[in-house]
Amino acid sequence: MTDLAFTCTGVRADAYAAGPTLVFRLRITAGDGTRVHALALRCQIRIEPARRGYGPAEAEGLADLFGERSRWGSTLQPVQFAQVALMVPGFTGETETDLVVPCTYDMDIAATRYFDALEDGEAPLLMLFSGTAFTGAGGFHVEPVPWDREASCRMPVTVWREMIEQHFPGTGWLRLPRDTMAELLAYRSRHALASWESTVRALLEAAAPPPPPRRLGPAGPRVSERTAT
Repeated sequence: MTDLAFTCTGVRADAYAAGPTLVFRLRITAGDGTRVHALALRCQIRIEPARRGYGPAEAEGLADLFGERSRWGSTLQPVQFAQVALMVPGFTGETETDLVVPCTYDMDIAATRYFDALEDGEAPLLMLFSGTAFTGAGGFHVEPVPWDREASCRMPVTVWREMIEQHFPGTGWLRLPRDTMAELLAYRSRHALASWESTVRALLEAAAPPPPPRRLGPAGPRVSERTAT
């Protein structure tokens, strides 16, 4: 069986993609200079949250995913990020190729919420490979890519933020059921609101608790500064 090794040498945001997209640069090595006609790869990428530290603000942002920090010893488990397929053209010995990963800014997705909570530093990722290798110098052999092939990647948080800012500059993203969306649209029309932002702000203001009543000083008789003689 061909000894295949995988290394992630970098990651960048695709500035020309139609939607949020990360591009991971992979180096693939076939032992002993083996001739590889093609590789049909499956790559699973997951987040390894236990492999970095978190500040107070980050811990607060991750509470919905992992609970309070006191519980992280048992709750800080890997998070599925992506699963993509890749066809690698033929090479001998070693080659480099791009792994294109479409992303989302849907905050209902655990991976998105994780990345959004990070303020700086790097996100620890693990890439797991499987698939089929077509090899052979004097012939054609089909063999599986071993299931234990993997590569670590430390993705800078700035890369994720750059990617999101390209497609959602200064904004967030919210997914709603169709019936809720219809009710929001009807509310916006009834109140002649100019934008979705003004619609949400109007609802927030209507739902805000009333200000606390003004507290008055203790009532009592007023003492005259002058005393009658």
